[in-house]
Amino acid sequence: MYRNSDPELCASVLDSMRRYISWIDIGLIVNDAFTQLLFELMLVDGLPDQLRAAAAGVVLAVVSKRMDPKPKLALLQSLQMNRVFRLVARDGDSELVSSVAFLLTGYATEVLECANSLSLQDGKGVSQELLNEVLPSVFYVMQNCELDSAFSIVQFLSVYVGTMKGLPTLTETQLLHVGQILEVIRAHIQFDPMYRSNLDVLDKIGREEEDRMVEFRKDLFVLLRNIGRVAPDVTQMFIRNSFASAVSSSEDRNVEEVEAALSLFYELGESLSDDAMRNGSLLRELVPMLLSAKFPCHSNRLVALVYLDTINRYMKFVLENTEYIPMALCAFLDERGIHHPNANVSRRASYLFMRGVKLLKAKLVPYIETILQSLQDTVAQFTKMDSVLKELSGSEDGSYVFEVEVALLNAKSQIHEGSLAHIGNIQQIIVAINALSKGFSQKLVTASRPAIGLMFKQTLDILLEILVVFPRVESLRCKVTSFIHRMVETLGTSVFPYLPKALEHLLTESEPKELVGFLVLLNQLICKFGVGVHDILEEVYPVIASRVFNILPKNDILSGPGSCTEEIRELQELQRTFFTFLNVIATHNLSSVFVSPKSSGCLELMMQFLLHACCNHKDILIRKACVQIFVRLIKDWCTDANGEEKVPGFRSFIVEAFATNCCLYSVLDKSFEFRDANTLVLFGEIVMAQKVMYEKFGNFFLLHFVSKGFPNIHCPQDLAEQYCQKLQVPDIAFSF
Repeated sequence: MYRNSDPELCASVLDSMRRYISWIDIGLIVNDAFTQLLFELMLVDGLPDQLRAAAAGVVLAVVSKRMDPKPKLALLQSLQMNRVFRLVARDGDSELVSSVAFLLTGYATEVLECANSLSLQDGKGVSQELLNEVLPSVFYVMQNCELDSAFSIVQFLSVYVGTMKGLPTLTETQLLHVGQILEVIRAHIQFDPMYRSNLDVLDKIGREEEDRMVEFRKDLFVLLRNIGRVAPDVTQMFIRNSFASAVSSSEDRNVEEVEAALSLFYELGESLSDDAMRNGSLLRELVPMLLSAKFPCHSNRLVALVYLDTINRYMKFVLENTEYIPMALCAFLDERGIHHPNANVSRRASYLFMRGVKLLKAKLVPYIETILQSLQDTVAQFTKMDSVLKELSGSEDGSYVFEVEVALLNAKSQIHEGSLAHIGNIQQIIVAINALSKGFSQKLVTASRPAIGLMFKQTLDILLEILVVFPRVESLRCKVTSFIHRMVETLGTSVFPYLPKALEHLLTESEPKELVGFLVLLNQLICKFGVGVHDILEEVYPVIASRVFNILPKNDILSGPGSCTEEIRELQELQRTFFTFLNVIATHNLSSVFVSPKSSGCLELMMQFLLHACCNHKDILIRKACVQIFVRLIKDWCTDANGEEKVPGFRSFIVEAFATNCCLYSVLDKSFEFRDANTLVLFGEIVMAQKVMYEKFGNFFLLHFVSKGFPNIHCPQDLAEQYCQKLQVPDIAFSF
């Protein structure tokens, strides 16, 4: 009555009607009068879109009503929904098209649910027919219309693809639908062109959009892999055609389409077997096409990055088919890679090129000259001071390729000038040489190619001058220390002549942070060379020990609320590192360093330092390390109960101080928590210490421990006797 005169009233009525459908008897709506009216309102041209959209909303409520599958299918079939398919081809932004799009996706979801729930006898075939009928319109809607936020494209398509799993073959209709689903995926993984400039310069908006798309794409790529399992040939051909089209396209091919085609090709590698990755016929066509591709939009950051990542993904194919190595090198080294105008792309290319070099290794030998020539200008640009000043800390990310000789000459000429620019240049040079050294083994530089070893020695000699010229520039000291670490591994024992000078210069600073770095270097030397560094250690130990004892408090370092300052953290780190240092010395047959004439002034301080820590330190692992040190010293410095003492007074100190305080009183303290796994390990070390003391000191230890210690803790006589018996049984662990 009012459809023409008052369409807004009619739309309001329909909207109210829609809200009640979920709980009223569906027969009140699904009947000849109402069904015919609703479709008439949707289909008649000339009526306002608001009214037609409201009618579509009512029908959507009808198809979404919860029902058993069999009557639900009968309802869906009776609606003859194919009558409205043509409506979605109108202007995609209209209210009517949006409402019909919601209706079709809702209808398809319900039909698919019926298809999965019903058997052939109950109408599965009918539901498949209805689904096949509506899917083309649904695929169109997915690519061209705004969809209801409650509808998940990925979820719907995943369920549909799941119906194909386990089928021996797919029908022509199913294969057609697979192709259309792939089209939907390609459309939805494309970035929005409106963010193109933001994504290229990667400003705040660009970063947010990139993060959003990375997350959004995850489910779509999972769907892609699932399709690849049920229809591998169709999927591979679709990706092949997408990529070939992107490669052969003219300049009117936009950035987003090219990036999406490359991303699909990249994802293809996720599902290929090792054999297909190495020698697959598809890759024989696509990889050469990829390596030779130069897109008009290659200057775009997104395109360039996914292009390089895709090449990296298929480097195993290049490894097996070495004729493509020159093409791969060009892609990494020209304006598509390391010479790309975007610094982020260039840096990423350097990293991926490094990975490629590690994979190809000796196969690159014929191309070394070409590689070095291609990198020459990049190295020069890297060591320019303008880039250093802009990004002094972050620029190291790109330090994978360098020309060393030029860098060394620059360092020599600038080493005596103290400007920020020269300091920055020297830092860059050290980082460069450090990175280069990682490519050479000790055997190669000392035996096979000693000239290279000589070059590194000369470099080390030059860099040690930095510690003299710039003794208080912390960043330079850290870089030089890092290089010394590398030379220990690279040069082996041939680094020994340089160590006294290096250690002397590094010891000029006594701040906790510098001492920690120095101790870490000494630990590396001890672990690498063992007793070979005895003489060096004998010289430096008393110096560094006295400095540490002067810096660290004699008791515990403050901890708890209000004490977590940078200064406190540095002291705690120094203490931990020094304990590790003492443990490394003791466990590498170097304990004689502690009792050398030069170290005599530190021995008593060290003993008290270790005793306090093994009894009271809050860190159980440090307590364990200190107990281990004492056990090792007992083994090294004590022969047997009647033998001559190597270190006068040490046996008495162990029996009277260490044994009772650490092995008895500290164990009975309430802080000793046996339910803690680390505490149990500490307890095992304490038990071992008692066994070793009995082996070395015999009754001298046992009588003192039992007669002096046990009465103080009110230990019953029978338990004391059990302890003595168990202690004297070889290889029997204690149990309390």
